Amino acid sequence: MSTEPTDFQPIDFQSIQAAAEIDLLDPGSAVPQSFFQKARPIPATPSYFTRTPKFNDRFLTLEKLSRQYGNLPTIPPSQVERVAWQNLEDLKLSLGERVKSTDFSRCLALVKRLHTIHPKLKPAVIMEALEPFKKEVQPFLAKRSVATVDKYGRAHAAGKRKSSVALVWLVEGMGEVLINGKTLPEYFGRVHDRESAMWALHATDRLGKYNVWAKVQGGGTTGQAEALTLGIARALMIHEPALKPALRRAGCVTRDPRKVERKKAGHVKARKSPTWVKR
Repeated sequence: MSTEPTDFQPIDFQSIQAAAEIDLLDPGSAVPQSFFQKARPIPATPSYFTRTPKFNDRFLTLEKLSRQYGNLPTIPPSQVERVAWQNLEDLKLSLGERVKSTDFSRCLALVKRLHTIHPKLKPAVIMEALEPFKKEVQPFLAKRSVATVDKYGRAHAAGKRKSSVALVWLVEGMGEVLINGKTLPEYFGRVHDRESAMWALHATDRLGKYNVWAKVQGGGTTGQAEALTLGIARALMIHEPALKPALRRAGCVTRDPRKVERKKAGHVKARKSPTWVKR
């Protein structure tokens, strides 16, 4: 059965006109209200729906910088500028987010890797990305104050041992010693404590060349005498810095951190247990 072809008329595309532009911000535009109700704003960050958007954004930035500038020359670890980086607890507190330790380790590895790039070749974007991971206070930038002799010729120093603290003033003189307003034999009854207190001067052969005035508190006689040893040694190094090797050999420079171990519950002392009785 044959069919006759219908008449075909070509379409004039030049006569077709586009619809008028719709201004979505115009409240009077011909846009249904349902369009605005269903529309949602686009998140400003790709990590918006994660549990840790702030940390994840920083981590993604570091990965991107590592891919872009990872081939730049680096310097040896001994020549890298020392920086105190935030630990896991500091980062959690600053971001207000819970961060896994594994994610933090990976992030810190990237931070240290980017930090080793040669300073002359390091881009500014890397320095900006590493800045939030630094601690607010950098201990490596702090300069230690150097003690000097005051206008009266005195050198002031402090020494500690166990629970005792000794404040010492050392001045050139005839070898007089005053401890809490008392002479050395009056304050220390034991000969061993007297020798221990003056050991720094005795080891450097300076017994009759300096006067010592000290204030001591806390602890017992042994702790106070050894605290005086450290305090006198430190004050002596202010007068004569060249004596430091001799004082170190005599054991007067290093602070002794040993203390009596605390008593434990259920024990007679720190380690001793009560006597076991069968009946």
